[in-house]
Amino acid sequence: MSDGEARKPAALMPVEANRLLQEEPQTLLVDVRSTMEYLMVGHPVGAVHIAWLDEPDWTPNPRFVAQLRELMLGGSRCIDGNCPAVVLICRSGRRSLEAGQALLDAGFARIYYVEGGFEGPLDAHHRRSTLAGWRFEGLPWEQC
Repeated sequence: MSDGEARKPAALMPVEANRLLQEEPQTLLVDVRSTMEYLMVGHPVGAVHIAWLDEPDWTPNPRFVAQLRELMLGGSRCIDGNCPAVVLICRSGRRSLEAGQALLDAGFARIYYVEGGFEGPLDAHHRRSTLAGWRFEGLPWEQC
């Protein structure tokens, strides 16, 4: 990557993200969907919720980066300057990519997003979770 080229969050397929979470238990899995999606649609087991966009305005959360820093206890989860990886998940991948970029821009290092998200893209019948995503792959999830 050249000096002028911006870093981007790295994509992980759902199974790869789950493997990373198993191999590196200190990794944070952050669900960036709206509060209603997180509660009503379900979320990966162990995910913490920090909305990137939320009702009523659907604008980026101005405290998103600060909330993640708080979750990381102000950096105390970092050992010798190495902070745990952060894996972001949303419905299909778009919001988590945007949120991940905000984290990279704020100085975070190991930022990933789940390609296909929790529910994946719409199929020909306008349904989700039938083509790809965390639920499609049968990975652990729960619903409130």
